Amino acid sequence: MKVLITGKLPAAAEERLRQSGYEIDRHDEDAPLTPEALRERAKDADGMITLLADKIDEALLEAAPRLKVVANYAVGYNNIDVKAATARGVTITNTPDVLTAATADLAAALALACARRVLEGDALMRAGKFTGWKPDMLLGAELEDKTVGVVGAGRIGSAFARRMAGFGMRVAYFNRSRNERLERELGAERLELAELMRRADLVSLHVPLSEETRGLVSAEMIAALKPTAIVVNTARGEVIDEKALIDALKNRRIFAAGFDVYENEPNLNPDLFELTNVVLLPHLGSATKETRDVMADLAARNVAAVLNGETPPTPVEE
Repeated sequence: MKVLITGKLPAAAEERLRQSGYEIDRHDEDAPLTPEALRERAKDADGMITLLADKIDEALLEAAPRLKVVANYAVGYNNIDVKAATARGVTITNTPDVLTAATADLAAALALACARRVLEGDALMRAGKFTGWKPDMLLGAELEDKTVGVVGAGRIGSAFARRMAGFGMRVAYFNRSRNERLERELGAERLELAELMRRADLVSLHVPLSEETRGLVSAEMIAALKPTAIVVNTARGEVIDEKALIDALKNRRIFAAGFDVYENEPNLNPDLFELTNVVLLPHLGSATKETRDVMADLAARNVAAVLNGETPPTPVEE
């Protein structure tokens, strides 16, 4: 049987599949496959390991009659029509849990970089403009005794909340259901989103992208933020009104924002490059060697399980 891998993965994951006797077809270019090329490569594939840039839709499924499993190399799967795949008997899997710590760490890093104007300081030093300590140079914001608002208190959001509580922050959260563990451990307070946006000094987004969460943080919500507020997004770009956020940053209606994801990724709104009160990262949430290795191994195990007629470790349920 043949497994199509649409990007470069850690070698151990591919070797696991080869040792299981599968033929490997790997896309080695940095640019993602076009939809047409993806359909062509998938037409005789029994399994696929896909990246977020790969759109697995009805057209792809129609072109791949042998396909039994698609293992998404990510925890999110908004690039996949799960309903259409399920209807065709194609199992979809993802990589939950294994990237929780890495993504929470990166969200905390963005929060700190925004609060203490780290990139502005770095740019000043590289430009040779540091002439000595000054009382009013690059004044930032302290986090202690402030409120962090966590939008989406699942695994990653909860891990982020624990990190920020370590900096002395009060924790508020918005979630569809109560997170009693977070309330018990950190004294976290569950709020409606509008109230959280009004009260939080730091807002961090940790919801998956769905029809329910698309545009969740609207222009109206952004307008409710304090002028000293910081916004961090390591979820998906489409969960926030990016244009409204950029407008608030331009006009200094909020203090700063940290981006790891973007509405039209990998294309960025050019206005972002003109702003000094932003930190821009290229979707690095899970980018540690340890995490990416485990993600790849899990994706390979998911593919092998399905092709062997077994239940995969982390199936996505429609």
